[in-house]
Amino acid sequence: MFFDGYPHYHGTTFEQSYRCYPASFIDKPQLESGDKIIMPPSALDRLASLHIDYPMLFELRNAATESVSHCGVLEFVAEEGMIYMPYWMMQNLLLQEGDIVRVRNVTLPKGTYVKLQPHTTDFLDISNPKAILETALRNYSCLTTGDSIMVPYNNKKYFIDIVETKPANGISIIETDCEVDFAPPLDYKEPERPTAPVAAKGPAKAEEVVPEPEPKFNPFTGSGRRLDGRPLSYEPPPASSSSSSSKDKQPAVANGNGQASAASSSEKSARQAQGKLVFGGNANHAPKEAPKAGAGKETKQEEQEKKEESKFQAFTGKKYSLRG
Repeated sequence: MFFDGYPHYHGTTFEQSYRCYPASFIDKPQLESGDKIIMPPSALDRLASLHIDYPMLFELRNAATESVSHCGVLEFVAEEGMIYMPYWMMQNLLLQEGDIVRVRNVTLPKGTYVKLQPHTTDFLDISNPKAILETALRNYSCLTTGDSIMVPYNNKKYFIDIVETKPANGISIIETDCEVDFAPPLDYKEPERPTAPVAAKGPAKAEEVVPEPEPKFNPFTGSGRRLDGRPLSYEPPPASSSSSSSKDKQPAVANGNGQASAASSSEKSARQAQGKLVFGGNANHAPKEAPKAGAGKETKQEEQEKKEESKFQAFTGKKYSLRG
């Protein structure tokens, strides 16, 4: 296409190719903090004769890379065949100084939603980033999905990607209520969660104390004695665990030789030994006079012989005098 630096008009639509240059070529530093360009006076003459919507919005297209963005206009004071634009906008369109850019007037819908993503986490360190962003966007007339805008604050430049816009890829943000959402910054990393060592779980289980079962009451669990003073010819069965636990809490009962007596069976077990009189042992019910010490020291042979006795022999005990 032949380019002579002068505008060419087609019908009622303004469309023209210009050579682009950054804002640093002229004394207009405010261009870098917004999305507006400076166009030549001839463009204003043509636009005034057309029935276009205000405020004026334009589509910028790089024909070499098919990159598209949108912008507004600040002034019509540029030289013919040239336009001046923010440098960050030239970077979005992959343009160099003096490259050809196609400019066409468009009408964009009012935006209802925009999702932003800062490049660095430094932007989140600002005390009120939404208020700073709201103030910075007053210099913008439109936003395009895929662009990266620049927000200056405290002599520092923050770059933010336009991730999503609704209801279209290009929206107008002039006099409209637009919902703003933030995505995590590009360099954001989630903190690693500390994992507890497996070995730490073992002692925790070992420290758990299993509650002991409460002992049950078992009556008639004392030791038995014969009336004749002889040792028993049978061994009482061992007491249950519940009775032994309850017996540990009671003082031991002493027999005639001064030794601690063993636990006997329950009353039911005592009655099963027919022909023998068995009573519950208690220190208060012990006979006043203890049997001779020799009776408690019988040999194991004698105890076995006495266990073999099958019949009950009455009145076979030793006799004692009441006088002592």
